[in-house]
Formats: sequence, structure tokens, C-alpha cells
Amino acid sequence: MKGILRHLLINLVALLLATKILPGLVLEGGFQTLLLASIVFMGINFFVVPVLRLMFLPLNLLTLGLFSWAVNVLALYFLTAIVSEFKIVPFHFEGVSLNGILIPPLDLNTLHVAILASFVIGLTTHFIYWLVKK
Repeated sequence: MKGILRHLLINLVALLLATKILPGLVLEGGFQTLLLASIVFMGINFFVVPVLRLMFLPLNLLTLGLFSWAVNVLALYFLTAIVSEFKIVPFHFEGVSLNGILIPPLDLNTLHVAILASFVIGLTTHFIYWLVKK
């Protein structure tokens, strides 16, 4: 029970952080929607993601693990299909310039937003798991 609660809280924090960072992830509703989305996302990660990883194993081996992001993107799409208040929408990135590094303005479609969101969610969950294990 303690492990399930830990996974639920980590998914909750990761989804909350991803919706705060990326304007393309829209969470309509309040805390109840976030809690429902994290429960569904935890279920997807426990039951659907291992099957998808097994299905994409040949491609993942051929690309030396670079194709594993597709499994996370599909899990995020499943989440948006199940929880209708959690949406992926296209948005315009204004661009940024930091100390001579220029990232130009971009129009991001839903696939780009899903890839960025899966990266943010994966990075957040791995970081929190790392913190919890220490």
C-alpha cells in the first residue's frame, strides 16, 4: 500500500509540474482531475507500458534505446483519451535567448507537445525516484 501511494504521489507531482511548465498540457478542473489523471497514469504505467515496451522491443534494440520515448508518448496519449479533462493542445513557443544561445520561436503541434511532456514527466519521475531512494 505504501508503494502504491508513493507511485501515486510521484505521478501527481510529475503531471502537475508538466502542466505548469508546458502550456500545451491543459488540465481542466481542479485537484480532483489531477488526482484522477495521476491514478489513471499510474495504472497505464503498471499495466499498459510493459506490454508496449515488449511490442516495441525490436525497434528499441535497433535504435539503442532511443525509441523508448515512443512508449511514453503513447502512454500520455492513452491518458488524454481516458481522462477528457487532461488535454494536449498545440501552442506557440515564443523563443528564448540565454547568454548567446538562441532558441527560435516555434509552432508546436500536439505530437511535439506530447514528446516534450513525456520528456518532462519522465525526467521528473526519475528525479523524484532518485531522491526517494537516497
